[in-house]
Amino acid sequence: MRKYLMAAIVLLGMASCSEKKFHVEGNITNAKDSMLYFENVGLENINVLDSVKLGDDGAFAFAQPQNEAPEFYRLRIADQIINVSIDSTETVTIKAQYPQMATQYEVSGSDDCAKIKELTLKQIDLQNRAIAISQNDALSIDESNDSILKMISDYKQDVKNNYILKEPNRSYSYFALFQAIGNMLIFNPRSNKDDIKVFAAVATSWDTYHPNSERGANLHNIAIEGMKNVRITEANAAKRIDVSKISTTGLIDIALYDNKGQLRHLTDLKGKVVLLDFHLFGLENSPERILLLRELYNKYQAQGLEIYQVALDADEHFWKQQTAALPWICVRDPQGMDSETLITYNIQGLPEYFLITRDNSLYKRSGQVKDIEAEIKSLL
Repeated sequence: MRKYLMAAIVLLGMASCSEKKFHVEGNITNAKDSMLYFENVGLENINVLDSVKLGDDGAFAFAQPQNEAPEFYRLRIADQIINVSIDSTETVTIKAQYPQMATQYEVSGSDDCAKIKELTLKQIDLQNRAIAISQNDALSIDESNDSILKMISDYKQDVKNNYILKEPNRSYSYFALFQAIGNMLIFNPRSNKDDIKVFAAVATSWDTYHPNSERGANLHNIAIEGMKNVRITEANAAKRIDVSKISTTGLIDIALYDNKGQLRHLTDLKGKVVLLDFHLFGLENSPERILLLRELYNKYQAQGLEIYQVALDADEHFWKQQTAALPWICVRDPQGMDSETLITYNIQGLPEYFLITRDNSLYKRSGQVKDIEAEIKSLL
């Protein structure tokens, strides 16, 4: 019995050692005897995972089990905070000096954490400039408000273009969405139409790159709810839509007119496996791509496959000629390459496509698909 017990203990020890973990370690000097807390920043609560009383050299080392999707944490001494994100089993190293650790720290081992540092410093600078303007007695209240609003607008453009839309599937882009100045979110996901598009772009990327993650689902719901709020506001203003009939779905909708003049909603295709295709018929390789789509459509349409093709061609007459004989749904976005839909779905180049499940959920985008026919068959 003792032999079997020892064997069981050894196996348990081996399993424990083989568990995949991430590590956050480093030194925070000038903080001897201070308690350093390692906390998980959840969707609703901040929970302490571990803590250590710092010694002379300020050394610390925390380890936690790997997550299935990117997650956010922070190091905290009193009100001094360093935010970090963890995507896998990386080791993130932090070096700082108290009490300026929140702004004067070095980070290595994670590009996302480095970007989060950049964004944090930008946000602190924005807030300090806003405070300085509000305290400037030479400015009237209106002048002060206008200056601050202009400053926030410029900040949003910078962060949107150079961080969020650049890599919307990354955790630092998610982090940027929830930055605040005072108690106000810089990006308003509830009623600002342009800000909702930015949320939708990140939500779409997380739907495809981090499927079934709690954060991705929450982000998706925020974007959908924001779009619903905007529709209700516009409906009330126009006095021509029954807002009680406005509902949400599990997919960020596209509503455009097809080549027969009929308004077609992407979300109306629930129950079918959908290949959402973004296309320019003016491209040189367009005929070959259309032939490939025809083969897939002819093969699997009877089993429940539908193609919802969004054309970005500027010439409407040319588009109608090219699509007159196509058997699937083909709509055109009159905004062309300036389409808001391209932002929402983070389209960096054409052609591009997504696969959507029967329950109106994004499944994968082209870069994640090795064999499109095999993927379609698995969804059918």
